[in-house]
Amino acid sequence: MTATVTRTEAGRRDGGRRLVDRVARVRELGIVVALGLLFGVTGAVNPSFLTYASLRDILLNSAIVAMLAVGQTLVVITRNVDLSVSSVVGLSAFGGALVLADHPGVPIPVVIAGCVVLGALCGAVNGLLVGAAKVPALVATLGTLYAFRGIDFAWAGGRQVNAADMPEGFLSLGARSVLGVPLLALVALVVLLVVGWMLGNLRAGRELYAIGSNPEAAVLAGIRVRRRIVAAFVANGALAGLAGVMWAARFGTVDATVATGKELDVVAAVVVGGVAIFGGSGTVYGAALGALLLTGITSALAVLRVDALAQTAINGALLLAAIVLDRVLALRVAAALRRRRFHDPAEPDDRAEPDDRANPADPAYRADPASGRTADGS
Repeated sequence: MTATVTRTEAGRRDGGRRLVDRVARVRELGIVVALGLLFGVTGAVNPSFLTYASLRDILLNSAIVAMLAVGQTLVVITRNVDLSVSSVVGLSAFGGALVLADHPGVPIPVVIAGCVVLGALCGAVNGLLVGAAKVPALVATLGTLYAFRGIDFAWAGGRQVNAADMPEGFLSLGARSVLGVPLLALVALVVLLVVGWMLGNLRAGRELYAIGSNPEAAVLAGIRVRRRIVAAFVANGALAGLAGVMWAARFGTVDATVATGKELDVVAAVVVGGVAIFGGSGTVYGAALGALLLTGITSALAVLRVDALAQTAINGALLLAAIVLDRVLALRVAAALRRRRFHDPAEPDDRAEPDDRANPADPAYRADPASGRTADGS
């Protein structure tokens, strides 16, 4: 009877844990549902929102934010954040556009590679400050946000690179489509799939989650925490450099103010997409969906002629709701783990035969109650 009750209680605990796990996994599905409602309602009010031109613009705009969100996810799951991504985008966008304008003979792939390397170097600076020098990520990247932007302004010297100054072959990258899908969106999709696979299947990816879940335990487990954190910032910077190239190809006009303030949109997309701001959980797929949702909201508000200030309020509300949801899920998971910790020690007794169990009523039961050993050692 006792064994049956114990197994029943264990089944209930397992069911509760599975429910919590399912709730955590379907967050991305919730974003998909929100996207469906957003496009459905807005399209019903204003059918022009669902035209090919409108959807194409949404994909182009969300591709850049999604690229940045994928890189930011690598950093956030390690319990860090990179606020300098907008300045890295601006620096790489202006640098690439300037090289193409002043040296039109330079191959476009070389310019793209150079922007990626420039972004990676900026990411390495952040990584060394956070991973090696142990400067809090919020402070370090806030400082480099202004430092990189200052370098951009000094480099530009008030100059603006226009579309007429850049090769047509480069500008066509921002307008070209493959089977009706914008090329930039396909590039972002490929990056998303590659990074998502690496996080889920490679040891390095799983170690990033381990670091975010418990940095001290990760050190004890032999994970090279500093190296992984630096690598995450370098990868994030490289993707920001690639996003800078995409920005230049998309808009054509580039100056030192490119992407100013975009870091807040990126962080909001990551958190809304289900990546825990305290690290250890979340996926790049959710972050990309978050970017698509926020970009869709921006376009929907413009179509519905809603004041632009409302967009900031809505993004803030979504960010707060996502943080609250993350906290609720974390508390539920912690409670489930505590219940498991308290109840699991009794499970080995359930597998023993009733006659072999120690009897607490026996006077000899005093030396080692857990094992049933009597005072005389029998």
